[in-house]
Amino acid sequence: MRDGQAGLEAIRSFIKARNTYDVLPVSFRLIVLDTALLVKKALAILMQNNIVSAPLWDSSKSKFAGLLTASDFLNVIQYYYQNTSYPQALSEIESFRLDGLRDVEKRIGAPSPETLSVNPMKSLYKACQMMSKTHARRIPLIDYDDETGKETVLSVLTQYRILKFIALNCKETRMLGGTLKELGIGRYHDLATATMETPVHDVIQQLVRREIAALPIVDTEGHVLNVYEAVDALALIRAGDYHDLELSVAEAIARRSEWGTEFAGVHTCTEHDTLAAIFETIRRQRLHRLIVVSEGEGEEGGVLIGIVTLSDIMSYIMGAQGGVEKEKERKEGEGGKS
Repeated sequence: MRDGQAGLEAIRSFIKARNTYDVLPVSFRLIVLDTALLVKKALAILMQNNIVSAPLWDSSKSKFAGLLTASDFLNVIQYYYQNTSYPQALSEIESFRLDGLRDVEKRIGAPSPETLSVNPMKSLYKACQMMSKTHARRIPLIDYDDETGKETVLSVLTQYRILKFIALNCKETRMLGGTLKELGIGRYHDLATATMETPVHDVIQQLVRREIAALPIVDTEGHVLNVYEAVDALALIRAGDYHDLELSVAEAIARRSEWGTEFAGVHTCTEHDTLAAIFETIRRQRLHRLIVVSEGEGEEGGVLIGIVTLSDIMSYIMGAQGGVEKEKERKEGEGGKS
C-alpha cells in the first residue's frame, strides 16, 4: 500500500500546482441559458448539443444564477405528474420559463439548486475540495471584473474532466494498485435498481428521491442488463410524452434512437479491479460511473454488486475516506445517494 499512498500524495501535489483554468481544453463550446428562456426551448438546446446541464444567467441582474441540471427537469416531470392533467401540463409547459423552476422545486420539497462556483485562477485542489465536500458533479468557473464588479461565466468544470486531466497528465495514477474492495471505494449496500418491467415514473421517483443520475436495470437474478439515465427521462419532456410515464423501462430504452438520446453504454468492473485500472479506463473512455458486477462464467458472472461513481473516486483522491464512511452511513439512513 506504500506505493498507493505515495501515488495519492503525488496526485494531490499535482492538482495543488495547477489552477482550474489548466483543465480547460484549448477549444471548447460553452452554452449559457437565460433564466427567461422557456423550459421547452432550454431542453431542446441541451438535447441538441448532447449535454445535461448548463449555467443560468439572469440578464436582469447581469449575474450568474446557478446551474440548470437534469434534476430540475425531473422535478418538472414530478410536479406535473402529481398536480395536473396531461392536457393542462401540455398547455402550461408552453409558457413555463426557467426562472419558474425554483417555484416548482419549493412546491415539491426538492433540494436547493447547485449554486457553487470557483474562480478560474484558483487552485484545482480547492475546486476538488469543494466538489468532494458537497458531492457536486460539476462546478462553474466564474470570473469577476475588478473594475466593474460584473461576472463572466467561463466554463463548467466536471468531475470527469478533472479525473481525465489527472489520468492523462499524472503518471502516478499507475501506482494506485489497491483494489476497489481493499480501498472501500463505491457503494455496495441498499442499491437502487429497476427491472425491464418497471414503469418509467417509478424510476424517475427513485432518481429524484435518492438524488442519483442513473439506475441499474437488472433481471430477477440480479444480472445487469442496462442502465436508465436521467437523460432518458429528459427525452420524455422534449417529446411531450408526459402521458408515457407509464411506459416500461424496456419500452423506453427501445425508443432511445427515436428520441435521439445519446447513450454511452454500460461500463462495468469488478471489486478486484485496481484504482490504477479505473484511471486507465477514464483516460481512454468517457464514463460517469462503473457498475460493479460479480466475476465468473454464465449465471455466476455479471450480477450487480455495487456502483462506483466519479464522486466516490474524487472523495478517495482528496483523502476524504474517513468522511466517506460517515457519508455512507448517512446515505443508508436516507435511502442512498450515488
